[in-house]
Amino acid sequence: MDGDYIIGGIFSIHVYMHAVKHNYTTMPEPRRCTGSIVSRELRFARTMVFAIEEINNSTELLPGIKLGYQIYDSCASVPVAVHVAFQLSSSLDTVFYTSDNCSQSGMVMAVVAESGSTPSISISRIIGSFNIPQVSHFATCACLSDKQQYPTFFRTIPSDQFQADALAKLVKHFGWTWIGAVRSDSDYGNNGMASFLAAAHKEGICVEYSESFYRTHPRSRIQRVADVIRRSTALVVVAFTASGDMRILLEELSRKPSPPRQWIGSEDWVTDPYMLRFSFCSGAIGFAIEQSVIPGLRDFLLDFSPSKVAASPVLTEFWEDAFNCRLGKSAATDKRVCDGTEDIQMIQSPYTDTSQLRITNMVYKAVYAIAHAIHNAVCQETNSTTQCDKFTKTEPKEVLTQLKKVNFSQNGYDVSFDANGDPVAKYELVNWQKSESGSIESVTVGHYDASLPAGQEFSIKRKLTWVEGGTQVPVSVCTDSCPPGTRKVLQKGKPICCYDCILCPEGEISNVTDSPDCFPCPMEFWPNAERDTCLPKPVEFLSFSEVLGIILVVFSVVGACLTIITAAVFCRHRASPIVRANNSELSFLLLFSLTLCFLCPLTFIGPPSEWSCMLRHTAFGITFVLCMSCVLGKTIVVLMAFKATLPGSNVMKWFGPPQQRMTVVFFTFIQVLICTIWLVLSPPFPMKNLTTYKKRIILECALGSAIGFWAVLGYIGLLAVFCFVLAVLARKLPDNFNEAKLITFSMLIFCAVWITFIPAYVSSPGKFTVAVEIFAILASSFGLMLCIFAPKCFIILFKPEKNTKKHLMNKNQSSDI
Repeated sequence: MDGDYIIGGIFSIHVYMHAVKHNYTTMPEPRRCTGSIVSRELRFARTMVFAIEEINNSTELLPGIKLGYQIYDSCASVPVAVHVAFQLSSSLDTVFYTSDNCSQSGMVMAVVAESGSTPSISISRIIGSFNIPQVSHFATCACLSDKQQYPTFFRTIPSDQFQADALAKLVKHFGWTWIGAVRSDSDYGNNGMASFLAAAHKEGICVEYSESFYRTHPRSRIQRVADVIRRSTALVVVAFTASGDMRILLEELSRKPSPPRQWIGSEDWVTDPYMLRFSFCSGAIGFAIEQSVIPGLRDFLLDFSPSKVAASPVLTEFWEDAFNCRLGKSAATDKRVCDGTEDIQMIQSPYTDTSQLRITNMVYKAVYAIAHAIHNAVCQETNSTTQCDKFTKTEPKEVLTQLKKVNFSQNGYDVSFDANGDPVAKYELVNWQKSESGSIESVTVGHYDASLPAGQEFSIKRKLTWVEGGTQVPVSVCTDSCPPGTRKVLQKGKPICCYDCILCPEGEISNVTDSPDCFPCPMEFWPNAERDTCLPKPVEFLSFSEVLGIILVVFSVVGACLTIITAAVFCRHRASPIVRANNSELSFLLLFSLTLCFLCPLTFIGPPSEWSCMLRHTAFGITFVLCMSCVLGKTIVVLMAFKATLPGSNVMKWFGPPQQRMTVVFFTFIQVLICTIWLVLSPPFPMKNLTTYKKRIILECALGSAIGFWAVLGYIGLLAVFCFVLAVLARKLPDNFNEAKLITFSMLIFCAVWITFIPAYVSSPGKFTVAVEIFAILASSFGLMLCIFAPKCFIILFKPEKNTKKHLMNKNQSSDI
């Protein structure tokens, strides 16, 4: 149709091109299309006509301007599309789609083309050289967003890059990590699948196989792809294919029963009503262009007068295919004759189906986008009125410039282009569900809006039906998820989604599913049995409530009580010869120090604190030195007493009671000095021992300065050895009751205990270190108590006849002790 400005249109109204053999001796035949008409593509072409007529009747958009059109059939063939592109660029060829007026008025301002990405690429490379803008309604290849290669290309349908990202997020949303992939061996399929695989890789999705095919490939190639799908372990198959290619594959799969597969479809085939006849694909999900409503379109599509049908070869062919007749011809064929008055509303065809206008609306918006660009180039707004000059010489380059700026709303749908010529990506999520009648229908179950923040793009509002009519989300993984407490170890030579689940090492946990690593617990924590949680380590110390602590407390209290009882016995019989003969003052001081020694273990039991750590070692060291000083004083008294019996000896005046007291004070003061220096420079302190045991914490007292600790023990040991040597020297003195013998035995026990203590103390773990030290204190204390005081108490209480001065001084009688 002629007009002041011409808009070109290219649609794949047929899908095959007549094969021409060239002999290079005669002029080749003109290219012509063969095969049946694609009803949906015819609807696209008629929608373009409807939009232009609607614009021509508008008083707001291009008032006083008449738009014309030239619509061509590309036969879904690149050679034909290239030929048509040159025709539109030169504006010299006759139009394919005709109306009442077949005249040519001027050059084409813009082109609406094409339904396929591959022919769109070829068209854009040609008309782009003439700065003619191209607006596609169905070419989705992400490659066309490259403005360096395709500077004049625009589209009203979102790029496959958005769809690929949405498909990857959809697969991830339902937890599928092991999928198969098939694609059309074309620019649409190859580029779309490449974008999807890149997005899937970012989402951690693994692909078991990726196969390509094309509808013109040999059947053996299609069979091979079908066999790969049948043999695969991946339940989910993502198909980025054109509708015609997918039909060929599904027909091949339907020939032989195959395992159920959950199909994920790209927009091109998952919304094609023709594909719904493949019932084994029930449950398929995919993205679709949003449904729309175009007022008046259905009436226009169904408005066929006999004259219109007869005047257009395309409409004639469509009519004859739709009603299986020959229009106005009575040739001898098996088809009946029709006259163009048949009721088009009675047939079921994609042409007449306007219940789900998706791509059709993309054609409608493409025409309006071009019209708005022309309007902005030739019209001016003055005093609230619009003036358009149809005689203004306008070049396609000006329309191209204005097309980049268009931003309007038509029928409630926004139209604008970003810097790459792409619209805002919005999709419907569709699901193939079985209706009550048993047929498969495409149902909208949600939406996807790429302009929303990450994580909020999906909005699923209806329950989905899955493969074989299931209601539970199918599982498609190479390996089941590793539970918390384990980590993933990749299987050699397989994708990252195939792995083994290995229990976390000792001391480490993983608290999430499919954790790639285990991480150690903090120092004061330890994993539970499942190794998915860090629990506080149990704290261990020698407590008053446990059996070992109770036993040691009992022995400590019993020892202190025995010492007090002994002191009471000695006090009661302090005037008796046996008490007086053994230096009662030192004896009472020794009993006092032994009482403190028995009570010292109580400071070792219970949770360590700063004060208890300093007290336990210093109190133990000082009380034992006090005890050893008393024993040493008693030993020296025995030796001095023997020397005093010799004629002319006055040695006892040099070691009388004052000297004895000074000796005890002196030796004890040295220990006090050592302890003071230790406490000042590096005192013991409470600490948590995290190294001895992995699974529990030992509360203990750190020595602070090991030198201080061993100096205290060494000083005690030095006094014990010195005392032992003196006692050995005095053990055979000729008294009937020689206390040196008793001291010798007590020092022998004392030294044996503490010599044994050293290796036991060093090698004992945890709270047993404290128990060993307490045992050494109690054993040595009981040794001193029993060896020195038990025989005397026995004589005092049970042998009073021997508690006489005469008996003690009888040198010729052997000792009873």
